[in-house]
Amino acid sequence: MTNYTEKESDFSKMVNARLSRRGFLLGSVVASAGAFLALNPVVKAIANSMDSNLLNFTSITTSTSDRITLPQGYSSSTLMSWGDPIFANAPEFNANGKQDSTAQALQFGDNTDGMGIFPLSNDRAILAINNEYTNYKYLFDHQGKSMTADDVKKSQAAVGITIVEIIKNNGQWVMDKTGRANRRITANTEMLLTGPAAGDALLKTAADPTGKKVLGTFNNCADGKTPWGTYLTCEENFNGFFGAQEGTPLTADHQRYGVKAKQSKYQWHNFDPRFDLAKNPNEPNRFGWVVEIDPTDPTSTPKKRTAMGRFKHENAAVVVNDDGHVVIYLGDDERGEHLYKFVSKEKFVEGNDNKNRDLLDEGTLYVAKFGMQKDKLEGDGQWLELTYGKNGLTKENGFNSQAEVVIFARRAATQVGATTMDRPEWVAVHPDKKHVFCTLTNNKHRGIKEGQTVGGPNPRAENHYGQIIRWAPTNHDHTAETFKWDLYVIAGNPTVHEGNLYAGSENITKDNMFNSPDGIGFDKAGRLWIQTDGNYSNEGDFAGQGNNQMLCGDPETGEIRRFLTGPTGCEITGLTFSEDQKTMFVGVQHPSGNFPAGGDNKPRSTIVMINKDDGGVIGSKF
Repeated sequence: MTNYTEKESDFSKMVNARLSRRGFLLGSVVASAGAFLALNPVVKAIANSMDSNLLNFTSITTSTSDRITLPQGYSSSTLMSWGDPIFANAPEFNANGKQDSTAQALQFGDNTDGMGIFPLSNDRAILAINNEYTNYKYLFDHQGKSMTADDVKKSQAAVGITIVEIIKNNGQWVMDKTGRANRRITANTEMLLTGPAAGDALLKTAADPTGKKVLGTFNNCADGKTPWGTYLTCEENFNGFFGAQEGTPLTADHQRYGVKAKQSKYQWHNFDPRFDLAKNPNEPNRFGWVVEIDPTDPTSTPKKRTAMGRFKHENAAVVVNDDGHVVIYLGDDERGEHLYKFVSKEKFVEGNDNKNRDLLDEGTLYVAKFGMQKDKLEGDGQWLELTYGKNGLTKENGFNSQAEVVIFARRAATQVGATTMDRPEWVAVHPDKKHVFCTLTNNKHRGIKEGQTVGGPNPRAENHYGQIIRWAPTNHDHTAETFKWDLYVIAGNPTVHEGNLYAGSENITKDNMFNSPDGIGFDKAGRLWIQTDGNYSNEGDFAGQGNNQMLCGDPETGEIRRFLTGPTGCEITGLTFSEDQKTMFVGVQHPSGNFPAGGDNKPRSTIVMINKDDGGVIGSKF
């Protein structure tokens, strides 16, 4: 890979020259990393409410080894890997790739992603885990080259969600194959469509003339948890599972969501007519939603909550506002797409979960517009309402109802003038409920594609390192339509670039550099855990950055330390903690070497558990 400065366009050279690393920060009235990170109201409350000594471990170096690496005093162990049985009567995993769909439906799904934990007692909990997609290279002995109808069913059984009970055994969490809540939710599980789009003509198919019943969920990326005890799983790159013969007519809205008339690599459309666009052009409209699941009841029907809009959802960050309204922040993970929030119409009532479980069916969807000032990494922001009849969302502009607004939320966001972003991925709300963070992973189109101008929260052309934005809602009110924003960190490589923003912000050094922040989450103490899904070539622009990793940041000081490096070829994704914060559950997705070492010489996506050797709280002194 060539050095970025050797391949950049004339436009990005101009931007690069103007936005020097320190000069840009000084232009923001910032004279040091500390000042930059302590500017305006976004962090003042954090500084007044937190222990400033949050990062109680020694930062580790980068790694290219095929294993988990942790700081001294920490250890990792495996909870479960793709193919492990989750029921007492399920077959053991067989690496030969010849197990059928029935076996996979009883086993842990593939490519673990977001996850959430639901405590039942001090020594028992439910773990809900997304299984995003599957790798045919490992799923089948023929590597997808001679698919059958049952192979498609097996692939459909490898995605979705795995729900298992875990118990403490001699102080260590293990999966309980006899757990009452154990369940696989797959691409063929019956679900309900609810909210403003339910029953709309755009959601009706020959198999479902009601437009309210849909089979399955897949490409589930990250997650959310509600205060009434349900799990929110988010459908992301659903488009890749649909296909058709070339020449099949598609709409502009199909194209906006990446749905194409071509052979899908998953080949579902060759055996299952639901996924053939020529036969079922409305079927893609039934995916791209947030799905609410009761993890405690394996007989419950998951519900796709259409009020929160249809796009390539990353996660759903839930916060109960001080006035009781439930607010959910949502990222659309594609270059040049947008950042959203949903505000419930009714209010959360503690203890009234029967009522609370309908809160996500009615509310207002908003999309973010960020104010930009020349040479400043901070500014004001506005939430633009996505309601039919307002802000140009009218028949004259191609919208006939609120159902169409939420089904085609991307088009609605463009109509109202939302800011295009550098792949908004996970959103996390600080425990103080006053500050929100979002990873902007990368964007090779920034400064090149129409509408993706350089500036504000997206300060670099052809951005391949990413950044983390944060904002504070006006008066700490998450229902407010205005906010203040700045950038917590701009990832980069100071060993390759010098004196410009491609080196990163001032809190990035050769000892903590990384690219493509993806998953993020806070622990109870307010530590910000940052996971990466980026370039691990370890050369060119990414020289010295090694395998994907997990870092930990202090929101008060801006300091960031590397806590974990993953095995070869993987993404580090998914994060949750036991109730006592003494076990961290982390996902290792699509490793390419021999992880975990199981003797079958086949890499398997895996949930690992991190513990302190002294039994203390993760990240603490004790």
